[in-house]
Amino acid sequence: MAELWRNWSGEQRCAPLRIERPASREALVEAVGRGAAEGLPVRVAGSGHSFTDIACTDGVLLDLAGLDRVLDADPESGLVRVEAGVSLHELSPLLEERYGLAFENLGDIDRQTLAGAISTGTHGTGARFGNISAQIASIELVLADGSLVELSEEHDRKAFRAARVGLGVLGAIYAVTVRCVPAYRIRRVDTPRPLDETLDRLDELADASDHFELYTFPHTGQALVRESERTDAPAEPAGRIAWFAQEVLLENYAVDAMGRVGRRFPKLIPPLLRQVSKRVGRSTKLDASYRVFASQRRVRFTEMEYGIPREHAAEAVRRVLELIERLRLAVSFPIEVRFVAADDALLSPSHGRDTCYVAVHMYRGMEWEPYFRGVEAIMDSYGGRPHWGKRHFQSAATLAPRYPEWDSFRRVRGKLDPRGVFANEYTDRVLGPVG
Repeated sequence: MAELWRNWSGEQRCAPLRIERPASREALVEAVGRGAAEGLPVRVAGSGHSFTDIACTDGVLLDLAGLDRVLDADPESGLVRVEAGVSLHELSPLLEERYGLAFENLGDIDRQTLAGAISTGTHGTGARFGNISAQIASIELVLADGSLVELSEEHDRKAFRAARVGLGVLGAIYAVTVRCVPAYRIRRVDTPRPLDETLDRLDELADASDHFELYTFPHTGQALVRESERTDAPAEPAGRIAWFAQEVLLENYAVDAMGRVGRRFPKLIPPLLRQVSKRVGRSTKLDASYRVFASQRRVRFTEMEYGIPREHAAEAVRRVLELIERLRLAVSFPIEVRFVAADDALLSPSHGRDTCYVAVHMYRGMEWEPYFRGVEAIMDSYGGRPHWGKRHFQSAATLAPRYPEWDSFRRVRGKLDPRGVFANEYTDRVLGPVG
């Protein structure tokens, strides 16, 4: 009986012919070559934190969790070569404790594998900082014919820029070299503010902090502003009880309880959110960067996220809130707003433009499609580009005009995987077939 694979949210499932778990470069080469020789499609699964069917296949699914070793590290240059199956959650403390290094920027979830995070364009926030793939100096790929190729700015620059956000269609990533920085701390201040005032100053606020993000619950007129500054000050980690109360009980169990109530009684969501917003106070956190960037995410949900030119940020948020009110949508999750610098990866949602990311969520088991379709229509009006690991309804035909180097990516793909071994239904839908 085929082994079933499912993603983190439980919504995407597939039954591959087999799941292989290589624990060395040689084993990965053999697994890819074996699948290709049998005429089977080959896909690589990370930790399953994508909300789409990007990893699904009925052929060979590769689980790279056994490829989690640091291969080389130079604290002086900050270059760290590491196998691509390691999770960000495991890698970050190791970098700091063993080498005194850190990622320049990280997202608010750290359970992804390194390969999965860079392949889908995963990002954090900070108007002067790029996404995770922008921190990569080289990538070692296993191609469908079993050969190995190392890509960098110096060696096949175009293919390197394609592979930095490659959706898994160019090959199986064995190892990457990360461009790290000396370990640092972050002081984060969370402050409730009136939403209209915050949106009026949004561009200014985004530039005023090293890392800025905004959360706003529908129906409340309130925003939670999260302003973070990098610092050399010693960490002041919260005690175990305080940490559990804030990040587990309040930010997860309470949110889950509200989602359950809202799922059964949707009309209660607006008054519940208004009551919750009144009780949100100012808080401060000072700790190692990776501990501040990452949040606990124990509540199951589904998500859509779009990158738009940052000058449209405030208008887009107002339009999403108006959509929720107009359609009387039962939305119990906040709208999340982040800012990321432009980069040059061919299929990065931030390619060539400073970007505002707007993310929307729905609690598990609730109808999400009307909300997400409405949000996508808003983002389409700004030339929005979807986060590759989040839900969207786009196709190759609608996406191609939004990426100036779309055809360059297609040429790289045709060169590295001419038979489409690493394709699946998702990639056929959003990239088109090879050729």
